[in-house]
Amino acid sequence: MKIDGAINPVTATFVQDGIAKAQKENAECLLIHLNTPGGLLKSTRVIVSNILASPVPVIVYVSPAGSQSGSAGVFITLAAHVAAMTPGTNIGAAHPVTLQAPMDSIMQEKVTNDAAAFIRSIAEKRNRNIEWAENAVRKSFSYSETEALKDSAVDLIAKSDEDLLTLIDGRSIELSNGTKILHTKNARIRFFEMTAFQKFLDIISDPAIAYILMLLGIFGILFELFNPGAILPGIVGVISIILAYYAMHTLPINFAGLALILFAIILFLLEIKVVSHGMLAIGGTVSLLLGSMMLIKPGSALELAKISRTIIISATAVTAVLFLFIIGLGIKAQRRKVVTGPEALTGLIGEVIDELNPSGAIKVNGETWNAESLAGMIARGEKVKIKEIRNLKLYVERINKI
Repeated sequence: MKIDGAINPVTATFVQDGIAKAQKENAECLLIHLNTPGGLLKSTRVIVSNILASPVPVIVYVSPAGSQSGSAGVFITLAAHVAAMTPGTNIGAAHPVTLQAPMDSIMQEKVTNDAAAFIRSIAEKRNRNIEWAENAVRKSFSYSETEALKDSAVDLIAKSDEDLLTLIDGRSIELSNGTKILHTKNARIRFFEMTAFQKFLDIISDPAIAYILMLLGIFGILFELFNPGAILPGIVGVISIILAYYAMHTLPINFAGLALILFAIILFLLEIKVVSHGMLAIGGTVSLLLGSMMLIKPGSALELAKISRTIIISATAVTAVLFLFIIGLGIKAQRRKVVTGPEALTGLIGEVIDELNPSGAIKVNGETWNAESLAGMIARGEKVKIKEIRNLKLYVERINKI
């Protein structure tokens, strides 16, 4: 199986499924091709736990050439029963990183100590170089395949799958359910891939995609509210919001940032009903920007989850243009005086053609309408102003002559 990208809950499920599949089919081992810059701490712990408890030997192979096992990948590689690398790869740089905002020194020390303890326990379990592992966390050391092999961080270097399987043939592996001797020299390789649904979930679990889905959902629902009956924007908006909720459920979300984004939505909704001359939209845009910058929680050890500042600024700019200009023009258009239909007659001037006492008829815009005087009798030929219309009957009053 192949892991190529950030570590997330979908990756953890994929590894768990791979171990179960290998056990069910009595496979000699599970070979994981790994190329990752890092990922989420919770998902990394799940993967490590599954590998450590696996009833099937798990070989993690940093491959192909040019690949890396960075941050969370270091923990996964060290947890394997056999850790291998191909020439031209590297491993390391597992120091806890700051994602959206700087951590204070106390928090930095806490997350670093937690990560160091985690990796020491793994290295000790697999009889690997504990000092090397701790340096990868505390000092962000990164090593080539030859340096990692020299310091006993990995077990071997192999040029290909076939080379790797030949090198590990006859190796004794300690499993949770006993000892197993590998017989892999002439083993037949079968590939295990993510399902189409897992691939889809893997894509939307990217923080940038989740953020875009959230905004798409917000815009879709707002467009439906601005234009009731449009239907499609509402459907797209609800689906996008649900997918964004799933994706964000897997990410280290800062609820203060999410609250600011929700507040921005409220301000945008109020912009529809309240005449604020754009102030509510401006406030919503600022709230959206601040909330987006804070959305991913900083300070989680090993986490490699962030939203590009470019995406945030671009999305905020589009939102500002949308609400300050395009939707603003639409709302102004909705508030304009009606110019067609019966309602458009309100305020127009007509001429009495059949004495209003109090009911009669008037002519307005070349049409004859039943009318009723709101104040006394009005003689034929007098000018009247239409005050309202009810049940296709005009209610008028005399225009005072100067």
